[in-house]
Amino acid sequence: MQTAQMNQPTTLHGKQNHGGHEVFDTHEILAGMISVMDQYQIFEQHMQDQELKTIAHNQCDFLKQTYNTMVEAFKTGQDPSQPTKQYNMQQGNDVVYGITPSQPKKPNSSVSEVNEQGLSAYMLAQVKGMSSMCAMSACEITNPVLRRVVADTVPNLIEMSYEIFLYQNKHHYYQVPQLQPADQAAMMQSYDTVPLNQTH
Repeated sequence: MQTAQMNQPTTLHGKQNHGGHEVFDTHEILAGMISVMDQYQIFEQHMQDQELKTIAHNQCDFLKQTYNTMVEAFKTGQDPSQPTKQYNMQQGNDVVYGITPSQPKKPNSSVSEVNEQGLSAYMLAQVKGMSSMCAMSACEITNPVLRRVVADTVPNLIEMSYEIFLYQNKHHYYQVPQLQPADQAAMMQSYDTVPLNQTH
């Protein structure tokens, strides 16, 4: 009799709430978001470039709202009072291609050597990590509201990552090599589309 009772689905407030796996994942996501926001504040203290400061400030403000929305959805399992918004980056979409010779990179000897190149790289690593974590977790979250909030956060984190990449690229911190034209053309022609609505 006890075994049968243990295998019955449990509900909270009359609705399926959260599975154990997603509770752990959501704790990790929320802790990660706190870490990103805290580290952005630390990074800003070392920034000289106003453009990077503005990016960090805008992203941190957006992450705070996202965090609040996610916390509410996690606690209630219901639609949050403030839905997920769309992050709009400030950068243009122009990418500088090619490699410009530069000094080899190496770790800093002291905090005094921290500069915009490093700070923007730290920001990019943080936001890309959160994007991956949210994407993986959203695939398995059982609560439909929380799953949608986490899933909707992924494109925003991707947009933030791309904004930081574009900042780095513009300043030649993140250089983008290209293949020889013939090699690139060959690679781009190596796949073809398939007809749709074929019978099996």
